[in-house]
Amino acid sequence: MASIHFTQNLTRHTQCPMAKLEAATVAELFARYFESWPGVRDYVLDNQGEVRHHVKVLVDGRNVRDRSKLTDRLEKDSEVHVFQALSGG
Repeated sequence: MASIHFTQNLTRHTQCPMAKLEAATVAELFARYFESWPGVRDYVLDNQGEVRHHVKVLVDGRNVRDRSKLTDRLEKDSEVHVFQALSGG
């Protein structure tokens, strides 16, 4: 099962525990996760269903390539990390 993790800065706004779910793509993983934790969706995706500009998603340590349709493939043991991208100086 693929696992999904969220950084602590997001947990200040909503509950988003780590989970292990069956999924073939990032889109499928998010859809299954949001079924149990619907409040997390708006922090991760915009109203078009795309990854928000200030959010970074890594699949097995690499940036997700498809931020729009989330078609990046997952392996059975993939790890997906979601965090807010910080900017400033």
